[in-house]
Amino acid sequence: MIGTGYVGLVSGSCLGDFGNVVRCVDIDAERVRVLKQGDIPIYEPGLKELVSRNVESGRLSFTTDVGEAVAESEVVFIAVGTPSNPDGSADLKYVHSVAESVSRYLNDYKVIVTKSTVPVGTTRKIAAFIRERAASDVDFDVVANPEFLREGSAVEDFLRPNRVIIGVETERAKDIMRKVYRPLYLIETPIVVTDLETAELIKHASNAFLATKISFINEIAAISELVGANIDDVAKGMGLDGRIGSKFLHAGVGFGGSCLPKDISSLVYSAVSRGYEPRIVQAISDLNRELPVRAVEKLKDEIGKLKGKDVCVLGLAFKPNTDDLRDAPSMPIIKYLLEEGAKVRVFDPVAMDNFKRTIRLDVEYCKNAYAAAEGCHGLMLLTEWNEFRQLDLVRLKGVMREPVFIDCRNVYRPERMFELGFRYRSFGRGVERTRQKEQEK
Repeated sequence: MIGTGYVGLVSGSCLGDFGNVVRCVDIDAERVRVLKQGDIPIYEPGLKELVSRNVESGRLSFTTDVGEAVAESEVVFIAVGTPSNPDGSADLKYVHSVAESVSRYLNDYKVIVTKSTVPVGTTRKIAAFIRERAASDVDFDVVANPEFLREGSAVEDFLRPNRVIIGVETERAKDIMRKVYRPLYLIETPIVVTDLETAELIKHASNAFLATKISFINEIAAISELVGANIDDVAKGMGLDGRIGSKFLHAGVGFGGSCLPKDISSLVYSAVSRGYEPRIVQAISDLNRELPVRAVEKLKDEIGKLKGKDVCVLGLAFKPNTDDLRDAPSMPIIKYLLEEGAKVRVFDPVAMDNFKRTIRLDVEYCKNAYAAAEGCHGLMLLTEWNEFRQLDLVRLKGVMREPVFIDCRNVYRPERMFELGFRYRSFGRGVERTRQKEQEK
């Protein structure tokens, strides 16, 4: 498993749990040293225990020696990052670097698997790239095997997936991948075997559809506010239709993370570069980018100009049960608040260390939600951590300078918040519009 980032570390440790002997490779010597000591550089529930169990069993190890790992393995997974370029295309420099290394160390037949999320056609290009550089008498096959891991539940997703997608060209590679995933065949997990390009597109199409549901319900939430409807009931009524389903119909401040924004940009770029303008997929990103601004505008509606105001932000990670800040709504929201002259105080139960280390913004870090809210003119709840779902609201209101609560994840019931005396705003709840009209009278 080349790459010990989020995908590589989770995949490698889970494949070890399947009974495979896995070497996880990374060129970052410090990262490998940390992993060998038993420390996990990312936050993911259950991962530390899984890694420890498989290291102790001898099925999982870590190394910086790419050559030895490739030479001694039958299957080589590529699990490195593919971040977005400024134009939205996927930056494949890490994938190309791995392909270059693999080509140098091929000593006998291998199956080379792209686990990284790559644009359609990349796996075939990797095969051509390696074939040009490897020794002429060395045989290999390539496989497209995209990951479908949700941060916060990635271990469970890998060990008990909804499906496994395997893009292959030969029966030999297909048989080897069957052995790699043998425990999943035994529990009758759906295994979809297809060609390389189809496997790659399944990944992008899946993420684009999930993002479509999120953006769609957020657009309906905006309409709900205008007409006085309740988005919670709208979503429930929609979700009871088996053709639609209830998942991902949660209005709020939008999606983030390492997958959806990047994969949508890559899909749009792939389509446009081939002469097709993807109208629906492009609209998903456009609407999602508007939501942080809309959230701050709700705050400004309640407290006026932000200059000199103290604002509490609860939640930095893009979702609960992770410390991942990539494309998190907290980033543009905090930047907007600071640009408007606000003083920002933050708390997140897991992601603050990552925020301090990677994000250079002038904010005050607090020890808990109540310390962050003390003396603030307004509070914005951005990540629906469980502890934020059970706040002592009386205590919270008591420490705030103004009881302004902007619920960007629709965690609380408006009626309850109004009863407690909060000036409460969320996304798509028509009752708030009714309340405002009553107050204006």
